Amino acid sequence: MSGAPATTSVAITSETDIVHVRQAAREAAVSAGFSLVQQTKLVTAASELARNTLVYGGGGRAEIVVEENALSGTVRLTFVDSGPGIPDIDLALTDGYTTGSGLGLGLGGARRLADRFSIDSAPGKGTRIELSITARRKP
Repeated sequence: MSGAPATTSVAITSETDIVHVRQAAREAAVSAGFSLVQQTKLVTAASELARNTLVYGGGGRAEIVVEENALSGTVRLTFVDSGPGIPDIDLALTDGYTTGSGLGLGLGGARRLADRFSIDSAPGKGTRIELSITARRKP
């Protein structure tokens, strides 16, 4: 169960790649021993962030890492783009805020689904979002 983390990297350049990110996230969640609810949370967050990477960041990359030990399995998702960046991260995380035609639930929703969530972005610098969900194993 321990050892080097399993890593999958997916380029996000088209709508089809969002499907690939979702599939890779589901496979990682199953590998980490996630319940169906945890799998759904991870895949939902992955889908939202992959779409944001494509639509607002102009494309980028997703990295999916599975880290396991005897007590837990964690899946960490990292999304990176070289887009225009987010000028006001707090505002972008507010439910209902959108610069596009969506519902404005993507970033805030992804943050609520995750156990850990961080975002690093600035105008002209692109965006890096990292989140993780952990499944505790029974001893």
